[in-house]
Amino acid sequence: MEKEKISSGNIIDFNVLKRILQFVKPYRGRFIFLIFLTVILGVLTPLRPLLIQYTLDNDVANGDYTGLLQIMLLIFGLLIVQSVFQYIHTYISGRIGQYVIRDIRIKLYKHLVGFRLKFFDRTPIGRLVTRTISDVEALADVFSEGLAALAGDLLQIVFILIFMFYTDWRLALVSLSTIPLMLLSTYIFKEKIKVTFNDVRNAVANLNSFVQEHLTGISVVQIFGSEKREFEKFKEINKEHRSAHLKSVLYYSIYFPVAEIISAMGIGLLVWYGAKGVVGGNTGITIGTLTAFIMYIQMFFRPIRMIADRYNTLQMGIVSSSRIMNLLDSDEHLVDNGSKVLTEFKGKVEFEHVWFAYNDAEYVLKDINLKIKPGKTVALVGATGAGKSSIINLLNRFYEI
Repeated sequence: MEKEKISSGNIIDFNVLKRILQFVKPYRGRFIFLIFLTVILGVLTPLRPLLIQYTLDNDVANGDYTGLLQIMLLIFGLLIVQSVFQYIHTYISGRIGQYVIRDIRIKLYKHLVGFRLKFFDRTPIGRLVTRTISDVEALADVFSEGLAALAGDLLQIVFILIFMFYTDWRLALVSLSTIPLMLLSTYIFKEKIKVTFNDVRNAVANLNSFVQEHLTGISVVQIFGSEKREFEKFKEINKEHRSAHLKSVLYYSIYFPVAEIISAMGIGLLVWYGAKGVVGGNTGITIGTLTAFIMYIQMFFRPIRMIADRYNTLQMGIVSSSRIMNLLDSDEHLVDNGSKVLTEFKGKVEFEHVWFAYNDAEYVLKDINLKIKPGKTVALVGATGAGKSSIINLLNRFYEI
């Protein structure tokens, strides 16, 4: 079956993204509130290491148990606030996504039902089912796990960097020394998984098309005794579907352990350098600072590891969105030249030198001349494929002449 291409060679097709955001306009208030929550969560995340640094260097070092208890209660309260905000953020992003895909699915279905039959003759119905259901569902992830989550990860990284360099620029540089390796592995993973996701979408569309068409035409398959041959075709398409998914599983199983190793290398370098500073005693590096940086580096690498996954969720949604937009841009409607009120209906049917083909290669009707007077009953008789249904389709203006 014919494969569809990724719509753009760019990292993200911003034209498609812009059109997706047009569907968010009715919910702009919630979307703005979602952005606000994203910023708040980005600020709250790095506060915990800062508080722990303070209590280790002051309360614990001085034996101030009252101050230690106060800081612990403050951290506990901070976790509760962060959890509540995270719940609201997740709920709103998912809700916006569901409202948007509802609107897109309604618009897409309304658009499709007005198409001329010629479009459905050349387009597999299973592929249209994929567009209306699977691709639209993938679009929901753009909001629930793509845009909002990706923006949150990026903001969290920015705020963590600010806190790290504010606390100690030397430890910050040591902590970030493995970043080039992380960025390189993330870039390679992103490029590989982007192609794989497109293959998965193609495989799903092909599988849907095959199953829908063969179950609809099962009588033809059984008449010609083609069950075994068609089953072999199905196994081959199903094999391609499995292979596409397994390839994505392979890339994920390689990337995340590599990312963990790089993260551990960063922590190891940090502990080695920081411990020397603590033991030396004259570098300004304290046990609280070192502990805070260990937490910072763990917080820093977590969103970087997730960004590749978030990005590809976004990319997968963009690919699906591009196909949906292409379908919405298709103009396959019958041209309506205006209505005419019939004051007198004669009921005469007349075809004069009618030629018709479902494709340009083979004519079904060749120079047909037909005249049926009012009140007459006519039977169309002929072999299968002679054009009986085609005449009725033309009479009902399912096709243009």
